[in-house]
Amino acid sequence: MTEKAQKLKGHMSMFIAALLWGLNAPISKAVMVSVTALSLTSYRMIGGAICFWIASLFIKKEKIERKDMLRMFFAALLGVVFNQGLFVFGLSRTSPINAAMVTTMLPIITMGVAAIYLKEPITGKKAGGVLMGAAGALLLIFSASSASSGTGSVIGDICCLVSQISVAIYLTLYKDLFVKYSPITVSKWMFTFATICFLPFSFTNVISIDYPSLSYQTITGICFVVFGATFIAYLGMQMAQKVLRPTVVSMYNYLQPIVAAIVAVSLGMDTFGWQKWIAVAFVFGGVYIVTQSKSKAQLDEENVNKENLQK
Repeated sequence: MTEKAQKLKGHMSMFIAALLWGLNAPISKAVMVSVTALSLTSYRMIGGAICFWIASLFIKKEKIERKDMLRMFFAALLGVVFNQGLFVFGLSRTSPINAAMVTTMLPIITMGVAAIYLKEPITGKKAGGVLMGAAGALLLIFSASSASSGTGSVIGDICCLVSQISVAIYLTLYKDLFVKYSPITVSKWMFTFATICFLPFSFTNVISIDYPSLSYQTITGICFVVFGATFIAYLGMQMAQKVLRPTVVSMYNYLQPIVAAIVAVSLGMDTFGWQKWIAVAFVFGGVYIVTQSKSKAQLDEENVNKENLQK
């Protein structure tokens, strides 16, 4: 497969993940009427581990180096425990609009972390694309009448923000694991470690729920959160991590408000006016600009070529 085809596959995988995560916030909010945030996060981690272990039976077994196993443990803390746990807890304490606004910080944080750790340049094109996407996402959020209800809390907003910081660090520091190993192999261990770390804090909540009394809608919502917004979405993100830069991957976060707006319109809760069309254009334009910005490797190659021409 050519490099161009691999990147296209990465963009498609990340697009699907973003769609599923866009649906996850309203569905999780509805589910948390019947189950606690801790319980829902536990279902995601346990269910994700089970799904990835089953999927691993259908791929070639990979031997993991001891040092990489340790890195997978820390990747699990940043990419699963802190990301999922803090975001769901924050969502249960704040309003959907506040949570959505905080998620727009992810590409900005990721761009900064990648500049520090990977020495990825913050070019004018990249920064412009990130800010353009953020403007589109915020315009969508503020224009969504369905998101205007509810109040937020400082604790909830801070939890959502820390979850975005943790995933930004995860996207930047552990990209090489998904190049070296299959995303399924890495994910099965990440979710296993996440379950081991998180379950002691949530076990009481999980066993105290009156499961026979849960409605069909709640059970269906939990199944979507586990299989769609966790297993499929994480697999898509990690396939994208193999071939796309961290900032590009994080830019797909801006698609989540678009999904929320489409859901609101389809349910008759909102209309898709000119403001939303402009917002969508800004989001997709921002994503495109960031994908067209030059990476550190490309800039280094250009500098080498310039030096060779000058000799």
